[in-house]
Amino acid sequence: MSLLAFLARRLSYAAVLVLAVLVLNFFLIRLAPGDAVEVLAGQMGGMTEQIRADLQREYGLDQPMLTQLGIYVSRVAHGNLGYSYFFNLPVTSLILERLPATLLLLVAALAVSVLAGTTLGVLASRKPNGPVSQLITLVSVVGYSAPVFWTGMLLVILFASVFPILPVSGIRSAAVSGSWLVDAVDVARHLVLPALSLAIVYLAQYSRLTRASMLDVLGSDYVRTARAKGLSERTVLFKHAFRNAVLPVVTIVGLQFGNMLAGAIVVETVFNWPGLGRLAFDSVLRRDYPTLLGLLFFSSLLVIVANQITDLCYRLIDPRIKTS
Repeated sequence: MSLLAFLARRLSYAAVLVLAVLVLNFFLIRLAPGDAVEVLAGQMGGMTEQIRADLQREYGLDQPMLTQLGIYVSRVAHGNLGYSYFFNLPVTSLILERLPATLLLLVAALAVSVLAGTTLGVLASRKPNGPVSQLITLVSVVGYSAPVFWTGMLLVILFASVFPILPVSGIRSAAVSGSWLVDAVDVARHLVLPALSLAIVYLAQYSRLTRASMLDVLGSDYVRTARAKGLSERTVLFKHAFRNAVLPVVTIVGLQFGNMLAGAIVVETVFNWPGLGRLAFDSVLRRDYPTLLGLLFFSSLLVIVANQITDLCYRLIDPRIKTS
């Protein structure tokens, strides 16, 4: 199958999946107890029935469920994700405003977890029963078992009171201003703890997976042949073994992107990081349907795109893979 045919087929599957996610998210949000009008009534200390009815009509909540669904799908098809009940801004503007912070957090956490995890996995596979391998295994098990929010709170306590050397909240310091380099350093300092708390869980998983995959590949005939030729251990590990051993890691990275995006909601809440996760948390509390649906739709798109890129990377790393 040619690459173009492969892409066309995958895109058609992705389109059907996006539509299914769109409909499912709509019903899940609408079936939850409470609505935006009830939240507004609570914030105002009560409201008359006339005002309640006017707000429901303005927000379209007085229409039948299927009518609301049809209107919503039609708007999304035209690129309109709606208008936020609480923020009084277009949902698209809210998402685009918060997106850079979330992407920065995800990319940093993904880079740390993949690079450190695969490196530790390769080191652990060199001598599976040695002390280094056992130490890496212990650290991986502990890191994988720790919940993201617990790790984040420990880091906050550690660096807020014990070693106050890194900021534990926000993305920038109000007292810091200057050139772009000064701003970049300030953002990087704020990024360390959120990215680390999000990366630890996945770092442990990639480490264990790389170790197991490397041990399996190192027992292959072509690896023994490479060693019999007198090639250095470094060449055998990274040129012959690692390329095949990294295939399961690539698969898991793509599949875990959705989990990492969900973990970002918790991390952004713990560290007050102004990204999509924090926006989702605030929208849930305020029953802001359009913002929630827009965030779920956009997150689904990110996950689907990540899975498509994973399939392409898998195909490029190992040309033997056929997509029949």
